[in-house]
Amino acid sequence: MTRQAVIVIGLLKGAQFMDLFLQYLITGLTVGSIYALLAIGFVTIYNVTGVLNLAQGEFAMVGALTCITLVNLGLPTILAVFSAIFITATIGFGVERLAIYPARNASTITLIVISLGLSIFLKGMGMIIWGTSPKTLKPIVDMASIKFLGSVINPQSIWIFAVVILLLLLLYYFFDKTFLGSVLRASEKNPQAASLMGINTSSMSALAFTLAAALGAIAGIMVAPLTDATYEMGFFIGLKGFVAMIFGGMHSISGAVLGGLLLGVIEAFSGGYISTYYSDAIAFGVLLFVLFFRPQGLFARATGERV
Repeated sequence: MTRQAVIVIGLLKGAQFMDLFLQYLITGLTVGSIYALLAIGFVTIYNVTGVLNLAQGEFAMVGALTCITLVNLGLPTILAVFSAIFITATIGFGVERLAIYPARNASTITLIVISLGLSIFLKGMGMIIWGTSPKTLKPIVDMASIKFLGSVINPQSIWIFAVVILLLLLLYYFFDKTFLGSVLRASEKNPQAASLMGINTSSMSALAFTLAAALGAIAGIMVAPLTDATYEMGFFIGLKGFVAMIFGGMHSISGAVLGGLLLGVIEAFSGGYISTYYSDAIAFGVLLFVLFFRPQGLFARATGERV
């Protein structure tokens, strides 16, 4: 083989490697954005109530399947999306008022067990209402795939990125520029001091669950066009959202977003370059590494304590 042929083969392999690298990166950021939305919900509830809401993934399931049902009933897609978010947020409010609020003075372990029971309950209700067969949702905008530097971008990925960026901007404005957001932040930082200042912290708990449920619904609706939606989907993406929160830090919304993106990228590259059979194992191995060396989260210091 001539030197020129070796150079050409090397260049072709290098170009192929870069194409795959970019494709895996785009895939990882897409999936990671979904995890980030769920992680934001985890962080919001945890900092207001001290509860690790294990039912967060079920909010995504309810949002996705409700949206699919409304679309199948003939509602325009946009109207179905907002209706599903509203319905899921209402369920989140009801869950907090009926299950979490009555046990607000219980121990942390008791509250976590209650949230686990809620997760099982919502999953069972999902199976009863929607059955076990997978459901699909058409993309909001039906566009052809976009080719970019040798990789293929699903238009739904662009929507997911746009939604995550928009939600971050809205959350920043809400927490930093509105009275209600400032009150919620005060309840997050020091519930006892906020209560002494006349803030109704129980109302803030309901608001946190409502907001987290809406974010979960958005995550479920965004991921539904990319994969089948089933009554079981909440457990898997909820677990990944929890891992994303641990990666980013349990007190930082921006850290949770970075943690979600990091988790998605780890899964995509490990699945692409090693094996999809080991992608989850590698992701959880990284989680154990983080818990051992940086239990406060990888981005806790870099991003601060809040948004």
